[in-house]
Amino acid sequence: MYKSAAEWRSAEKKRILLFGMSGLGKTYVSNMLRASGNWFHYSIDYRIGTRYMGELIADSFKKKAMEVPYLRDLLLSDSIYIASNITFDNLAPLSTYLGKPGDPNKGGLNFAEYLRRQEQHRRAEIAALLDTPHFVERAEEIYGYGNFVCDSGGSICEVVDPNNPEDPVLKCLSETTLLCWIEGSDAHRSNLIERFDRAPKPMYYEPEFLNAKWSQYLDQTGKTEEEVDPDAFVRWTYAEALAHRHPRYEGISNWGIKVRAEDVANLRTVTDFEELVAHALEQRAGGD
Repeated sequence: MYKSAAEWRSAEKKRILLFGMSGLGKTYVSNMLRASGNWFHYSIDYRIGTRYMGELIADSFKKKAMEVPYLRDLLLSDSIYIASNITFDNLAPLSTYLGKPGDPNKGGLNFAEYLRRQEQHRRAEIAALLDTPHFVERAEEIYGYGNFVCDSGGSICEVVDPNNPEDPVLKCLSETTLLCWIEGSDAHRSNLIERFDRAPKPMYYEPEFLNAKWSQYLDQTGKTEEEVDPDAFVRWTYAEALAHRHPRYEGISNWGIKVRAEDVANLRTVTDFEELVAHALEQRAGGD
């Protein structure tokens, strides 16, 4: 898609997918484009939490409700309705379901259940990414939007192989959209870690990485699975994940372009964004 800056600038239908760590501007740009009234916003995490994991999330709520006698009777008599109120701006039901491993008294899941939910997310994320062409067509045919932005999850790099030219997900996405990496600096990395430390949240990681880090954490701390503080583990893993994900993002950017997070933060208009993408295409053409 868009082999030159001129082709991008002249395109009547601009289609782009944003990827990178959460907190670097994907949703900021997506909301800005959507607010202009000329862009369709497709959120991968929202699609995962509604279409592919919505029933799983709602069922987990119902299991908790069944533990409360007052709610149990109402639920069994169909007197109440329990559902996830997930939105573009509030993905908490999805992350809460994904959970954290460790001490059940601190809200942790046993590791086997944690892995089961991780696998559910992996399948859901791949399916949601492969739905992108469908939503490109749907956006135009139903709503008349030629311009399309896909706000991908930070874990896209965990479910694709950027070094495989036949990777089915990346082939699908690169034939449909321009892949754009929002790259953070060392300063961004420190800020992201500080922010995550204040509010650690569940994330998806590829099984090989996750199993290795779990074993490493148990060895370093000397704790059993049931003794692990869930928040402490995900904080520790997050810092490790930043280094793990960076080369993967870099590899995906070879399928498209990359822009700097500091430049994204300075965007104020759709034109600003379109020119930033054009500049990145010029840099790619020049081999910079």
